[in-house]
Amino acid sequence: MKQTLFTSAAVLALSAGTAVADNHLMFAPGEGAFSWDSYNAWAESAPDLGGQTVTVGGPWLQPEDEVFRSVVAYFAEATGAEVIYTGSDSFEQQIVIDAEAGAAPNVAVFPQPGLAADMASRGLLSPLPASMAPFTAENYGAGQSWVDLGTFADADGTDQHYGFYYNVNVKSLVWYVPENFEDAGYEIPTSMEELKALTEQIVADGDTPWCIGLGSGAATGWPATDWVEDIMLRTQPPEVYDGWTTNEVPFNDERVVAAIEEFGWFVGDDAKVSGGAGAVATTDFRDSPKGMFASPPQCYMHRQASFVPAFFPEDIEFGEDVDFFYFPSYAEKDLGNPVLGGGTLMTITDPSDATNAFMEFLQLPLAHEVFGAQSGFLTPLKTVNPETYLSDALRGQAEILVNATTFRFDGSDLMPGAVGAGSFWTGMVDYTGGKDAQAVADEIQASWDALK
Repeated sequence: MKQTLFTSAAVLALSAGTAVADNHLMFAPGEGAFSWDSYNAWAESAPDLGGQTVTVGGPWLQPEDEVFRSVVAYFAEATGAEVIYTGSDSFEQQIVIDAEAGAAPNVAVFPQPGLAADMASRGLLSPLPASMAPFTAENYGAGQSWVDLGTFADADGTDQHYGFYYNVNVKSLVWYVPENFEDAGYEIPTSMEELKALTEQIVADGDTPWCIGLGSGAATGWPATDWVEDIMLRTQPPEVYDGWTTNEVPFNDERVVAAIEEFGWFVGDDAKVSGGAGAVATTDFRDSPKGMFASPPQCYMHRQASFVPAFFPEDIEFGEDVDFFYFPSYAEKDLGNPVLGGGTLMTITDPSDATNAFMEFLQLPLAHEVFGAQSGFLTPLKTVNPETYLSDALRGQAEILVNATTFRFDGSDLMPGAVGAGSFWTGMVDYTGGKDAQAVADEIQASWDALK
């Protein structure tokens, strides 16, 4: 049966209210592919929290807010506690105001780690229960990465585990049309060496391997930063990537310049890019993947994050009309399978016994499966049953997550705004326009130095 990539109607239908199955639970206990055994075992030993309330504040609005409420209904069922979620489109401003006023919710859901780290350093967050760091390290794909990404310095400068990641996304994807690959006799590459060989083979066959566009209005250039970040993770150890995002490794370091030049291998050759290298900077990123669906195809591959199907032509069916594969690592470099992406993290802003119990509930597969069965939710939790995901596309992306050996956030988001959302963007446009990589890196480093 065909499965559409666009599931918003299904999400809305499922999340119209939590009172669906079993009178008040979205999915009746014992039914479906959900991990009921672990939930039931936890519920049997869960504390009686009747009369207690856990408040949660976050960025999720409709329909995700109702989906999240359907998840926490299972916590309420097991403990008797009430969970009140409040979503806000200005959450990042509101949580600071509330925390400073002593009126923060018990749990805050941060869409990025930067603000959470800042609040931890000001003493506005409380560490998670001690069990959560070892649980994450053992049960998440690339588990230590997730522990590290949720560990921040407290007000005394001591590192503490503050953030539990729940609902993440994947950027390390290459999209393609299976029929095009089949007609041409191409195989899915499993290493970067094979991907580059495939790129050269497509050129040799007289076709164009890549569709790439950097246009995005005032944000033009950002798609190239994702390319460079993915390449950095595939050419250097993760600690070098981390140093690069903080400028401990200068932007004009030879390793960063080499990553930019490796991006140039793909984007700087007219034969490798639809429209030629000169069109990359002016092609809107939303329009760039459409060449894969032309007849004959204008390109065979498009590297972009999991959100890109929103810009595909209508009625595209996943698995038949389009598919993706992992943007592969270099076989010769032995750096594992790194994944670039992002995600939301749960933190404690007002501790209580009921809040600790709620955070423990979030470690259960069911707490992830109920969300993943209704929306574009992804998790690195290895104990989740893949059958519960809403679509084959999500199942495939979750498989990439659980098999990752390293996970890192989008590097440009971790840099100062003037660099990550400024000189890095414009520098990549200059580079695709023909400017030397070293000169571009020198200018970006100079912009960083000006902030110090």
